[in-house]
Amino acid sequence: MATIGVLTLEIVLENSHSLKDKRHVVKSLKDRLRGKFNVAVAEIDCQDLWQRAVVAAVTVSSDHGHAQQVLQSVEDEAAALLGAELTGATVEWM
Repeated sequence: MATIGVLTLEIVLENSHSLKDKRHVVKSLKDRLRGKFNVAVAEIDCQDLWQRAVVAAVTVSSDHGHAQQVLQSVEDEAAALLGAELTGATVEWM
């Protein structure tokens, strides 16, 4: 049976002064995570706010341990890229 893991990242962009600034940061994050970890990534909330973003990364695997490792690596990469701007991260399993 396949395991589906969803990592939700809450981001506060205090240095963002417009939606264009925010989109630049979010797009860079999404592209980096997709390319490095082969996960699906999307902004799922706060699209109209220019200092907040909620981004989800999803992985599917037949091995729960592998899926868990991938999402932990994604979270670690996001934390390294965003620093204090990453204010929360949660994982859900389906």
